[in-house]
Amino acid sequence: MKAARLSVVAGVALIGLALAGCTGGGSGGSSSGGDASQNLTGKGPITYVQGKDNSNVVRPLIAKWNAAHPDEKVTFKEQTDQADQQHDDLVQHFQAKDSNYDVVDVDVVWTGEFAAKGWLQPLTGDFKMDNSALLAPTVKSGTYNGTQYAAPQTSDGGILYYRKDLVPTPPKTWDDMLKDCDIAKANGIGCYAGQFAQYEGLTVNVAEAINTNGGTIVGDDGKTVTVDSKQANAGLSRLVDGFKNGQIPAEAITYQEEQGRQAFEAGKLLFMRNWPYVYNLAKTDGSSTVKDTFGIAPLPGVTADKPGVSSLGGHNAAISVYSKHKATAFAFLKFLQSEETQKFFVTQGSLAPVLSSLYDDADLNTQLPYLTTLKTSIENAVPRPVSPFYPAITKAVQDNSYAALKGDKTVDQALKDMASAIQTASQG
Repeated sequence: MKAARLSVVAGVALIGLALAGCTGGGSGGSSSGGDASQNLTGKGPITYVQGKDNSNVVRPLIAKWNAAHPDEKVTFKEQTDQADQQHDDLVQHFQAKDSNYDVVDVDVVWTGEFAAKGWLQPLTGDFKMDNSALLAPTVKSGTYNGTQYAAPQTSDGGILYYRKDLVPTPPKTWDDMLKDCDIAKANGIGCYAGQFAQYEGLTVNVAEAINTNGGTIVGDDGKTVTVDSKQANAGLSRLVDGFKNGQIPAEAITYQEEQGRQAFEAGKLLFMRNWPYVYNLAKTDGSSTVKDTFGIAPLPGVTADKPGVSSLGGHNAAISVYSKHKATAFAFLKFLQSEETQKFFVTQGSLAPVLSSLYDDADLNTQLPYLTTLKTSIENAVPRPVSPFYPAITKAVQDNSYAALKGDKTVDQALKDMASAIQTASQG
């Protein structure tokens, strides 16, 4: 089983994204209206562009497609495994109006930028997708300004890992989790850690805290700044207070996904927020001291009747407006979403599927015991801002929340500065 690869793209592979820089406003799609109306019935060979196929699922799927479609074969263009390089490669080819990049793999945080630039084919009219069987948040991640531009392909959500030998019943609320910190102290270990280093993972964790407490970073339009609110303040304050009170150990300010995983496996943490890829490693790593003593649960919420809100991870597939064979490209999108393909993603690559029914499959749950918890996480997840200014948004979140966590800024000042930076980017 390859659970180590389960959507590391959702956290680790996004590290360089903030360095891509602000892409600016764009055309809102209008300048490429002509391109979007062309070649709608075109059939023939296409190219599929995606980052490095670490899970070895793309090539077998393409081979299967090509065997069934000899006149509409797919060629795989494999990019690097670095998210910022993938992003910049797509931008370069879109700007050149390259018709050879027919179907592209789009990180969930790139949709707004690419759609606003007019580079993605709207999935409307004859290209309207049937989303009825999909997890709703995954569809939202491919939607910008009320129009779907990208088809969900794989997903991911954050979950809570906990020491079930020390805490038999996992906490349902943040406050209940903090009460259990006395147990951590009595056992000489840290209480809680997530991803708090200054990188994309920090945006993920801060967005989760803000969204769980009823706040947002920007409005549904991807531009209106909403982060300077009481709800957002309450969310960020939970993390800041956690560091201040020692409930989050001081060293967690340096943690990305792997540092947190290693600390948890070494028995140094009572609770940890991370992605599902950790599950199999914690069970099988020779150095893991918690193989038989950890459990998983949804992220804690504000009240016991509603779980915490995860930031949504994953990747979607989109059609370039410059493709000459869009009918074939659309058929390939549907192929990627088919039940057979989705089951292959999860069983062969340990990639979280977007089809809701697979999370209730008994055989799959036997192989991957975290699926039920992961479904709860994704069903309650919120995409990070779907905005044409996402690189600037994530930089503003990282810079200011990191300063607040370190005690260099008050929460009030951090949110004001965050809002100001996002506002400036949305106008520039």
